Amino acid sequence: MHAQSTYLFVLRVKYTANDEAKFDQFMTNYIEELKWRGMVHDVMPGAEEHLLEAMRSAYVGFDPTADSLHIGNLVTIMLLAHFQRCGHKPIALVGGATGMIGDPSGKSAERNLLDEPTLRHNQDAIQKQLEQFLDFDSTRDNAAQMVNNYDWMKAFSFLEFIRDVGKHITVNYMMAKDSVKNRITPGEDDSAGGSEGMSFTEFTYQLVQGYDFLHLFQANDCTLQMGGSDQWGNITTGTELIRRKAGGKAFAITCPLITKADGSKFGKSEGGNVWLDPQRTSAYKFYQYWLNSSDEDSEKYIRIFTFLNETQVNELIAEHNEAKHLRALQKRLADEITTMVHSEQALEKAKQASAILFGNATQEDLKGLDEQTFLDVFEGVPQAEVPAASIDSGLDIVAALATDTGFLKSNGEARRAIKENSVAVNKDKVTEEYKITGKDLINDKYVLLQRGKKNYFVLKMS
Repeated sequence: MHAQSTYLFVLRVKYTANDEAKFDQFMTNYIEELKWRGMVHDVMPGAEEHLLEAMRSAYVGFDPTADSLHIGNLVTIMLLAHFQRCGHKPIALVGGATGMIGDPSGKSAERNLLDEPTLRHNQDAIQKQLEQFLDFDSTRDNAAQMVNNYDWMKAFSFLEFIRDVGKHITVNYMMAKDSVKNRITPGEDDSAGGSEGMSFTEFTYQLVQGYDFLHLFQANDCTLQMGGSDQWGNITTGTELIRRKAGGKAFAITCPLITKADGSKFGKSEGGNVWLDPQRTSAYKFYQYWLNSSDEDSEKYIRIFTFLNETQVNELIAEHNEAKHLRALQKRLADEITTMVHSEQALEKAKQASAILFGNATQEDLKGLDEQTFLDVFEGVPQAEVPAASIDSGLDIVAALATDTGFLKSNGEARRAIKENSVAVNKDKVTEEYKITGKDLINDKYVLLQRGKKNYFVLKMS
């Protein structure tokens, strides 16, 4: 209780003494907090009591094979964030060593090996993203900490490892893990060089991860490891190694793997992963991903991916259910998580970009978009390239609509559309005398043509 009281005092300095609603959720029992949010899959017996006794340290491992996390990592990030908000110390482990091996849990192929400079770059990028969720302020007792298992594994020889670690865990114990059984094909004959099954490298992964837990237990007083439910086998290997080699007691907590109501994979869009890095997934696309959640999914996500407390969530769900067409749940979800991952400014820009397609946007709104967001907003819209020199003396609007682009079938159709007052350049209605010039360029490269409310076409200067 002392650790939690200290944490509350620090939070009052960081936020404000008047913001009582925020503190209600911070002072809850950690396991109970996870349970009402639907974030508990397995809890090792004794873990809850262990966490109520004093401030504890727990870690979650992150794969450093890319320089950005994606929303598939958000559940475990939130595990650490809630852990810190309940007064405990979170440790984010970047698997520089294990990232060189490949985790067999739920995977069907090994990962590519990365060199150390790439791994270090990825670690730095990942820490910057985690700083959006965790407080790494070193003056606090429960400040978050970033570690890399490459730092303690790089000098560990193979002989030392099998002598000091391998002898404590039996092959029978390792073979019993689902992560191993699911990768081994019964009766397989590797004599012909077949590529199926599991390599020795991947087979030893759980030992390496188990040693990470042992190292953090001994060096950082870390007594808890958390992860997705597919990590239960690897995590419990660590608790077993701590018991056998160090004579200590450690614990495990896993959260469910997130699934979507329609059966599609969570965290994927048409372009692949939804990344936290705006250079990979723009804030606009990120915002749209959450805004387009189904009612069923958004009710689940609002608990998992925000810091709203239980009362706030229940009130929001009730409000949503009274008028589902207003999509209050999806809007609040998208607002909360976009602000958390990016910023309030990025959220406002994402909303402005959304309004360009679905609201009464102006030419100024269009020109305020950066190039990537502009391309994201009009992804899938037909395009045509025209020579940049064609706008020096003004590109005739009829030619731009028909002859030079094929947006409309003929010059006659273009003229009729203009007379009907249904043609716009960059959201402004135009007449038949209009000529497109350099002043119309968006990001010095694009012009948006429009017929009616929903028919768009993008001119690109080449």
